[in-house]
Amino acid sequence: MPSMHELPVTQSILEIALKHAEKADAKRITDLHIVMGELSKLVDESIQFYWDMIAKDTIAEGANLHFRIVPAEFQCMACFEKYKPDSKEFSCPNCGAVGVKIVAGEEFSLEAIDVE
Repeated sequence: MPSMHELPVTQSILEIALKHAEKADAKRITDLHIVMGELSKLVDESIQFYWDMIAKDTIAEGANLHFRIVPAEFQCMACFEKYKPDSKEFSCPNCGAVGVKIVAGEEFSLEAIDVE
């Protein structure tokens, strides 16, 4: 069972897509390109599940969702080294410090919409 976190996110994607399609006088939305950070805590299968339900009877029904996953990237707050975290180890590989700033990996956005 999908988590409820994805429902409002999926609804806002649909609203944005329909608004842009309307401005373009599109008859159908065929594809949506979504950028998702690996730390965003959203699950693409859940978004797809809700999409299939809420896009029904709209010009976006049957549109393909394409997900581009952005890997996590941290920046050490001690030496400012940027690095991709290891799944077990979050400390800086350069100096060993544990204070980090997340530089990438929390994104979630609609990158592009293809219409007919």
